[in-house]
Amino acid sequence: MIDMGFPEVIAARPIDSLAHKKIRWLKLGLAVAVFVVVGVGLGYLIERLLGNYQLSLNIAAWEAYLIIFGILTVINVSLLPLPFGVSLILVAAAHWNPVLVALVGSLGASVGESSTYIFGSLGKKAAISNDLPSYMMMKRWIAKYRMWAIAFVSLQPVLPFEIAGFNAGLTKMPVSRFVSAIWIGKFPK
Repeated sequence: MIDMGFPEVIAARPIDSLAHKKIRWLKLGLAVAVFVVVGVGLGYLIERLLGNYQLSLNIAAWEAYLIIFGILTVINVSLLPLPFGVSLILVAAAHWNPVLVALVGSLGASVGESSTYIFGSLGKKAAISNDLPSYMMMKRWIAKYRMWAIAFVSLQPVLPFEIAGFNAGLTKMPVSRFVSAIWIGKFPK
């Protein structure tokens, strides 16, 4: 063979998996930090606006709890991870009983998140691709840990809960366990 002066083509090496995992965890941690900062920042902004414009929150506590329940239900029906729920809880907890605010808010969030379970239980498999990495990860977690996987995913703000709810519906997890697991994750959050 004649040497034409071209360097040999070296086979691409696989990415160092340990370094890749560290980068993934760093990205996940950064995403959690961003959600926390945005949520707290929005809560602070709302509180400042209420003070600067002297807006009154003089409504009955039961009305406030009903509004919190409704808003968090609507926010959690959406397919986008929105940090507004954290902001609402922070502002409401400053004006009403924080434990009741957390209880009512987590119940509203649990009801809202149940929408993905309903779609999964109806068997709408075409909505999520099988080759989506987060789908496969959630599928393995739910198969192995069942209710505790749902509680963990509902506790943290980054992993898409919609995929977990969809998987729980596909596997026909009992509704009572599913909603309980969501509440276990949402209440402390």
